[in-house]
Amino acid sequence: MAQTRKIALHYLHHASWSALPPEDRELLELAAKAARNAYAPYSKFKVGAAIRMESGEIIPGSNQENASFPAGTCAERTALHAAMAVLPKGVVESLAVVVPQVKGSKPVTPCGICRQALVEQERRQEGPMRLLLGVVKGPVIETFSAETLLPLSFDSSQLGKKAR
Repeated sequence: MAQTRKIALHYLHHASWSALPPEDRELLELAAKAARNAYAPYSKFKVGAAIRMESGEIIPGSNQENASFPAGTCAERTALHAAMAVLPKGVVESLAVVVPQVKGSKPVTPCGICRQALVEQERRQEGPMRLLLGVVKGPVIETFSAETLLPLSFDSSQLGKKAR
């Protein structure tokens, strides 16, 4: 007989950036600034991300589209892969994502591929990362782990091999 299971989503909803500590506001501002460097001629949907490493170093990223649509890369993965390229054993403390021209007042959440990449990073660093998803000067969703957004994620144990 099947059993019903529940998945709870725990996050904080901040009414505006001003409700956050200065270091979180700064990270959101850097993400908004990174969106200016997005290459989004097709969707016109510019996304910026900024990662704060445990060391304090901040790595920005923006979405980079391509006429062959699947070849494009989201801002979250651009920042994450840049961070891991220069700090391969680094620990991501926080990731901020901002879409400056978003319609409405609801923060944009990472796509499924980005969620999987962020969860993989949490496993790689053996600890969670905070996510700050913001609307410019508007509301912010704060999660305490990427896994919050992808609770039934795929992982290396399902491959039958151990990751190196």
